[in-house]
Amino acid sequence: MTYLAPLRRALLSVSDKTGLIDLARALADRGVEILSTGGSAKALRDAGLEVRDVADVTGFPEMMDGRVKTLHPVVHGGLLALRDNDDHKDAMVEHGIGPIDLLVVNLYPFEAALARSADYDEMIENIDIGGPAMIRAAAKNHAFVTTIVDVEDYTALLAELDANDGQTTYAFRQNQAQIAYARTAAYDTAVSTWMAGAIGQDNPRRRSFSGTFKQVMRYGENSHQGAAFYTDGTNRPGVATAVQHQGKELSYNNINDTDAAFELVAEFDPADGPAVAIIKHANPSGVARGATLLEAYQNAFDCDRTSAFGGIVALNQPLDEDTARAIVEIFTEVVIAPGASDAAKAIFASKKNLRLLTTDALPNPNAPIKTYRQVAGGMLVQDKDTGHVGLDDLKVVTKIAPTDAQMADLLFAWKVAKHVKSNAIVYVKDSATVGVGAGQMSRLDSALIAAKKAERMAQAMDLPQPLTIGSSVASDAFFPFADGLLEAAAAGATCVIQPGGSMRDDEVIAAADAAGIAMVFTGMRHFRH
Repeated sequence: MTYLAPLRRALLSVSDKTGLIDLARALADRGVEILSTGGSAKALRDAGLEVRDVADVTGFPEMMDGRVKTLHPVVHGGLLALRDNDDHKDAMVEHGIGPIDLLVVNLYPFEAALARSADYDEMIENIDIGGPAMIRAAAKNHAFVTTIVDVEDYTALLAELDANDGQTTYAFRQNQAQIAYARTAAYDTAVSTWMAGAIGQDNPRRRSFSGTFKQVMRYGENSHQGAAFYTDGTNRPGVATAVQHQGKELSYNNINDTDAAFELVAEFDPADGPAVAIIKHANPSGVARGATLLEAYQNAFDCDRTSAFGGIVALNQPLDEDTARAIVEIFTEVVIAPGASDAAKAIFASKKNLRLLTTDALPNPNAPIKTYRQVAGGMLVQDKDTGHVGLDDLKVVTKIAPTDAQMADLLFAWKVAKHVKSNAIVYVKDSATVGVGAGQMSRLDSALIAAKKAERMAQAMDLPQPLTIGSSVASDAFFPFADGLLEAAAAGATCVIQPGGSMRDDEVIAAADAAGIAMVFTGMRHFRH
């Protein structure tokens, strides 16, 4: 097996021409012959570099609007030939095939076309054929050929040549081959996923997944677990695309919780006023609206001050100075918002362990995207839960109908319940959560836990009674028995929102009527596991 491979002849054919001239000039200075195509060849000549067209090498002009230019035995033979195989060497001589030692290719900008929602015909024209074929050929023959597919690796290539007298090591070529195959796999993933959607194929026979490495985690959920963070290229506003202004690197759990917080707070349109969500272990400990961000934060904090310690805070409007001052009064892991004032950043600067993330926008809670979850031997794929209900969707099923104010709180509670692990019970009063019960095996237990938390907070805040008195309550799924509803009533809830659909709906409705509380059905549930 060849260890060091000399680099005498290179084929450069790139869509993204960033750094191309500098790379080609550095290669030419090392005596490397440069082959190129189309726009890349023109750019190199315009820069005064000597370059040979691939069409001159193959004896065939580029044709069919550039669809056919590198799909030729002279090109692929030069990439695939085994330099230590006599039959291969004889074939190269017989057919006039020169070896190609370096391939530098980046692909047609299919993902960029997808991001700008190009039409079907334009998407098809942005599917690269020759590029992936060459990349795969060169990467297969990494015993002799170096493959570069990312602009960010140009510097590493030149450093490798400097360190090895114009040659590349086998380890370097192996690493670049792996990168190359991952790139073509990701490219094909983008194409196949787009096409499935374009032709209305919700469940294609084969589905592929890809990601781009962003950072290694210190550890995963626990210190004995390795972990890394990969982005999917969708550029959805959130933790993957946010700018981190300060603090140590985010941990695995930080990223997971920050995503949960930002997706929740995005349910509340900033045009309707400030909203704040505080998350702990992927569940909200408090969510509230307010006349100001500060008021929204304080109301969310007052739902469960204990759990807010070491939590994640998400805001639906840019962070301001007053809210920043309140947040730093307790230990907070991460704050994420669509922007932050300079004064707010200055306040956070004194808290070196507090991470501040800002985004350009909120994620669209109604965007039709897929979610994925790995299980042993497979992957679960589903539409993201974008379900929402409005006043016109609610069905009053009790003798008493909710007031307008109660309806507003019921809809608020329903939005929050969508983001609470099942079984979920959420008490809300005046557009603020006052009790949250999450992730219990019994809906009754969730109702009890949420009420108990409210009682403890009333004692801590020296209130005359828990804030669940006079509250509205949401259940993410139907009450299978009346006991959970009765517990909510005992905690002081005056109205309930739930999906309905239980075999015992009549029993639950009768219990609500007997307790003198109003209840509405949504016809939709929000299980979150």
